[in-house]
Amino acid sequence: MIKIAFFDTKPYDKDAFEKALANRKNADLEFHYFETKLNKDTVDLAKGFDGVCVFVNDTVDSAVVERLHALGVKLIALRCAGFNNVDRKKAAGKLRIVRVPAYSPYAVAEHAMALLLTSIRRTHKAYIRTKDFNFSLSGLTGFDLHGKTVGVIGTGRIGRVFVDICRGFGMKVLAYDKYPAPDFERENVQYVSLDELFEKSDVISLHCPLAEDSYHIIDEKAIEKCKRGVVIINTSRGALVDAEALLGGIKARKVGAACLDVYEEEGDFFFEDFSGHIVDDDVLARLISMPNVLVTSHQAFLTEEALSNIAETTVQNIVEILQTGTCENELTL
Repeated sequence: MIKIAFFDTKPYDKDAFEKALANRKNADLEFHYFETKLNKDTVDLAKGFDGVCVFVNDTVDSAVVERLHALGVKLIALRCAGFNNVDRKKAAGKLRIVRVPAYSPYAVAEHAMALLLTSIRRTHKAYIRTKDFNFSLSGLTGFDLHGKTVGVIGTGRIGRVFVDICRGFGMKVLAYDKYPAPDFERENVQYVSLDELFEKSDVISLHCPLAEDSYHIIDEKAIEKCKRGVVIINTSRGALVDAEALLGGIKARKVGAACLDVYEEEGDFFFEDFSGHIVDDDVLARLISMPNVLVTSHQAFLTEEALSNIAETTVQNIVEILQTGTCENELTL
């Protein structure tokens, strides 16, 4: 029996993974679910397990990798696409790492568009007003997306779906990617330099992984290059955006609106209920207080289809790597 310690468990995780296990009765696999996140203080919970299953805000740094190896753990199974929270160099030769490279690009891309539409058409404010029988339209004026220019940073699976959605609205698309996709340029879609994207875009949406060269890709200098009133969307990784610089851009009226499903320091807050507490993060509190900022709690992936795909792929990854020794979704240096 393969035993996996499942960290940062939410009810929807357990439901999806139990269904995936039920669909694979011969998997010889057992999950033990922990609500706590994996970090140096909780890593000993993995004692006696063959592997750990972790999510975006679990900490799998050098110290955690060393301790997992000492406990006899053989596998880190990421139930997400991103892996910036794992020290891969330290894990090399000690633990195998697998991930879910694609689960539902439509879920994330559609959420990005939902945030954009909500922001520019003020539907969230209209909803609150009409609940109080206030039917005034004052302050609810938006703008058309048709004919506007959207800059898409990252043209992987999610970025390309978002581009197609934007083209459906009649938008012109400027794209930037360190590794441009062959034959991706089409009608109203053009690869440009990052500087040109900043200068010409009415809307900028981030769909790239977090790496050394993309850390704070939206910073003070980038915001200075942008059009006045630019809308910035981030549904990828929080540290792509310098939150302090974004806040400064909003206060200076350079950034017209921000739509954030991720936040640089989200690990301390996202996925939890702090409604009865004082949030000890002044930048996040100030961002949320801004009338032109929308924040959702890393929700973009959360559809039935995506959860099912994540669970099925993760189970398949674990079974393959521990039973056959190979897996196409294994991360290597």
